[in-house]
Amino acid sequence: MSLPDAFHEIAKRVNNWGRWGSDDEIGTLNLITDDVVREAAACVRTGRRIPLALPLQQDGVQTGMIPGRVNPLHTMVQINQEIFGPGTVACSDDIVTMGLQAATHWDALTHVSHSGRLYNGRPADTITPHGGAEFSGIDKARHIVSRGVLLDVARARGVARLDGGHAVTPQDLEAAEELAGTRVRAGDIVLVRTGQIQVFLAGDKHAYGYPSPGLSIRTPEWFHARDVAAVANDTLTFEIFPPETEDLWLPVHALDLVEMGMPQGQNWNLEELSTACGEVGRYAFLLSAMPEPFVGGTGTPVAPVALL
Repeated sequence: MSLPDAFHEIAKRVNNWGRWGSDDEIGTLNLITDDVVREAAACVRTGRRIPLALPLQQDGVQTGMIPGRVNPLHTMVQINQEIFGPGTVACSDDIVTMGLQAATHWDALTHVSHSGRLYNGRPADTITPHGGAEFSGIDKARHIVSRGVLLDVARARGVARLDGGHAVTPQDLEAAEELAGTRVRAGDIVLVRTGQIQVFLAGDKHAYGYPSPGLSIRTPEWFHARDVAAVANDTLTFEIFPPETEDLWLPVHALDLVEMGMPQGQNWNLEELSTACGEVGRYAFLLSAMPEPFVGGTGTPVAPVALL
């Protein structure tokens, strides 16, 4: 089934192919300049650090809905082993098998394709079984540190959590921006809070994933107009699920990652951050969200920290 004309019309309006050159592999991360980071550092006033990642554990958010995306399987390979002989220092080592997008993560620009293309017009078949992503793998996003802005849509709408059928619109983002008291600007990383993570934290991973509030197909144009560097939220699917248009699956992924070249993140725990921002009346902060440099990876676990 072909993507509808309405999708392609939005795609043309947000397309960034060639904007930073034909060889570019990092898309909107180009907007995080030295000046942007220097200004972001000025947001740190108290030194309070708020972690935004879920624990990496076998009882994680994945339910098997996405084939092969397994929760972390943690195994000890040696326990107090005196590997250099009796009486020497003993070592314990462990290994983990997991989907790179299993928990709190960034999607690389190569995480989805459409119409046979990836970001900047590269062929989708440049992703191979053994090499992964030849271009725009997550290792190319060497550092993701910028001003973060929490757009607390749930709080702006006066609810603890948006209902599962709520598609977050540009109007929602602007209401949350007004609550935040700051305008989203070029190079910012926007964190959109729906409150949906509360469902997982309460122990119901199936209801966490479905039905879920999330970003509407109308939001990529808003992010493009503001020159946002990256967007993350507190849901499994990032965009509303089931989709707002029947049989149009993951259109926001395609617009953000493929057309715009904008990284996006899922399963971020924004609850403590929401409380802290509400307490101090500030919704902008220094955000460190460094990707693990898996060569050719189409995503990566991340342990983001907001510094207030």
